[in-house]
Amino acid sequence: MLIHDDIIDHAEERRGGPTVHRSMAALHQRERRVGSSEDYGLGIGITVGDLEEPFTVEALLAARAPPAARLAALAEYVRMTRLTAYGQLLDIRNGTLDPASVREEDVLTVHRLKSAVYTVVSPMKIGALLGGAVERRLADLEAIGTDLGIAFQLRDDVLGAGFDADESGKSSNDLVEGKRTLLVVRAWQLGSEADRARLARVLGNATAPEEDVERAREVIRSTGSLDYSERRISELTDRALGRLSRSRTIRAGAKPLVREIADRLVRRRA
Repeated sequence: MLIHDDIIDHAEERRGGPTVHRSMAALHQRERRVGSSEDYGLGIGITVGDLEEPFTVEALLAARAPPAARLAALAEYVRMTRLTAYGQLLDIRNGTLDPASVREEDVLTVHRLKSAVYTVVSPMKIGALLGGAVERRLADLEAIGTDLGIAFQLRDDVLGAGFDADESGKSSNDLVEGKRTLLVVRAWQLGSEADRARLARVLGNATAPEEDVERAREVIRSTGSLDYSERRISELTDRALGRLSRSRTIRAGAKPLVREIADRLVRRRA
């Protein structure tokens, strides 16, 4: 999914190194192979991404768990894959809309489907199902994971817009790619006509000069949009941790691990 996501986003880097499709394109170019390096990188990236899925299913089938648990884990994997694809479709669609027509709820729906389920909810539930978890524990994990997953993506949006860039090593890719993040949507709603013009010069403009990008970031700061995203991150995290503390289905000895997961998801700088 990440390989395909990088292709859709035209991403150059993933975790400090070149994305798969860019790495393969560079290899093609270095070795002076026949044809288009760009097409080669895309073709290999798409195919390698496809190839990962049967390995995933094979790993679930081979898990040391009763057959019923493995079947339940596979069902959750199917649900995860389907919902993530729905979220990706909505994300692509939102990127074609005027920022004024994209609502906060539209952004959060994408985060819930595309990020929360794939990054947090289903990984925790699959592990729990393979371990024989009861239905009530799964419900707690779903609620906790959804809030943490949305908070995770809101944090990713902050980093992806270039805030805390010195610490994260990330750039302002989300802005020049034209992503309709909560940062952009709120700033567009609350900003002046001049503010919106500054944002419009950058959104979806891969050649935008750095000074224009920094002006767009200043609009996000000055309209209070950055602070609003930080508040939403805190609210979602607090709600998730509150539910974790009150949960009678998650063992006391396991709760510190979930808290550590939460901390790594939302307080990261990379």
